[in-house]
Amino acid sequence: MIQVGIIGSGFIGPAHLEALRRVGDIEVVALCDGSLEMAQQKARQLNVAHAYGSVEALLAHPGLQVVHNCTPNHLHARINRQILSAGLHVFSEKPLCMTAEEACELVALAESAGVIHGVSFVYRQFAMVQQAAAMMRNGDVGRLFAVHGSYLQDWMLQETDYNWRVDSAQGGASRAMADIGSHWCDTVQFMTCRRIVEVMADLSIVWPTRQAPVAGDATFSQHRDDIAYEARPVDTEDLGSVLFRFDDGSKGSFIVSQVSAGRKNGLTVEIGGSRCSLAWDQEMPQRLWIGHRQGPNQLLSDDPSLMLGEAAASAHFPGGHNEGWPDAFKNMMLSFYQAVRTGEMPPASSRRFASFYEGADVMYIIAAIVKSHQQQRWVKVER
Repeated sequence: MIQVGIIGSGFIGPAHLEALRRVGDIEVVALCDGSLEMAQQKARQLNVAHAYGSVEALLAHPGLQVVHNCTPNHLHARINRQILSAGLHVFSEKPLCMTAEEACELVALAESAGVIHGVSFVYRQFAMVQQAAAMMRNGDVGRLFAVHGSYLQDWMLQETDYNWRVDSAQGGASRAMADIGSHWCDTVQFMTCRRIVEVMADLSIVWPTRQAPVAGDATFSQHRDDIAYEARPVDTEDLGSVLFRFDDGSKGSFIVSQVSAGRKNGLTVEIGGSRCSLAWDQEMPQRLWIGHRQGPNQLLSDDPSLMLGEAAASAHFPGGHNEGWPDAFKNMMLSFYQAVRTGEMPPASSRRFASFYEGADVMYIIAAIVKSHQQQRWVKVER
């Protein structure tokens, strides 16, 4: 059994745990959180044998092979460094870190450590995203003309909605773009097999001041009348629009918002090519729309018997059996731990999970987006 530790037990840590337990030959043996008491409580709830109140203590756990970093953004870089220094394989939540400079450093450290490294960009793991990418590689879409899409949520719609991500000291200089726009950028680069090289961005803060719970609150929590709030200034964007150019000269645009009422997790991508168009919606993930100029349009479902061979492996049940976000998360763990078993990083051409390379690449894009907004001009992505 592969021995795994998880650092951080908030919203996303248990999602990692659930996916890992579905893989089969992995045992989560240790859990770490901000205090030993908190870690012990979570470990009991999640049936994890060992609990630790510090990263150093978890990294010293006997026989540990892999560590998942599921902490808030401002801790990612430091903890990723610690894991790499311990010589352990590392799987980091996104964003990889807070700045482009940290991203470059972490890539170099990962290469030097010679370990398997991954970043939690889960949307590329959906079967229909894999299918779209395979169709692009096969030339089925033809010459790429343009891409557009959005990632819309509403959990920060109200003035009383607050989360640690709002504080740039904890979440970074960008919020909506770094938090969910990063997912969109990774997904579209994976689907199109192209890289974003230049951006023009316009970002917006709709609540310059938000009412924050004095005692803190959890991600996606609702306003409560029985707790105290205090006004806190906001310096990170609630929404934004981006024009971009790919490395082959094709164009694109996307909108990101965490203040779009009724939109819970609406990631959409539409690809326009010379032979057909492709459209995918994360909230209806088993469908890939294929548009034609002549002849009827198609709606392909994730039936493995109807998919391209390289993509069919991402659909684990016969057609008509619903698969969604937890199944994409499992796909991500399956591909990452296949590399852990071999002890070698797969080449980029065949690697299905996002590594520190892709994690850093998205950080470079986000840095360019922030710079573009600040300077109100086109900015090249510096890699």
